[in-house]
Amino acid sequence: MTSTLSIIAVASGGAVGATLRLLINTTINKHFSHFLPLGTLTVNLIGSLLIGLLFAYFHLNTALSPHLKTFMVTGILGALTTYSTFAIESFFLLEAGEYSHALLNITLNLFGTILFAGIGYLSMLHFTK
Repeated sequence: MTSTLSIIAVASGGAVGATLRLLINTTINKHFSHFLPLGTLTVNLIGSLLIGLLFAYFHLNTALSPHLKTFMVTGILGALTTYSTFAIESFFLLEAGEYSHALLNITLNLFGTILFAGIGYLSMLHFTK
């Protein structure tokens, strides 16, 4: 069962991460060209970098509170971007020499999410006519 402290950690971290995502997206998209969704790319790259840094830090500092870890990773980075989790999981598969699993994970996440986003978008357009 999930503890009350874990729920508070995720909820408060989520508020921070969602706010950061809004601020970063707004700033980047206001100041740079729109040939790519640079705001989203920026938060995904930042989130991926941060989750890598945090997991390494957690590995080196095992005495840290699990609620602090939950606040930072599931809360802040979860709201900032879920791409960071995909990135670290793919990295761990590659690091473990599980190249075929890593490639499958990368392929399914990349193309699967695009496919599902398209299915959702087109379904909504179709069924709301």
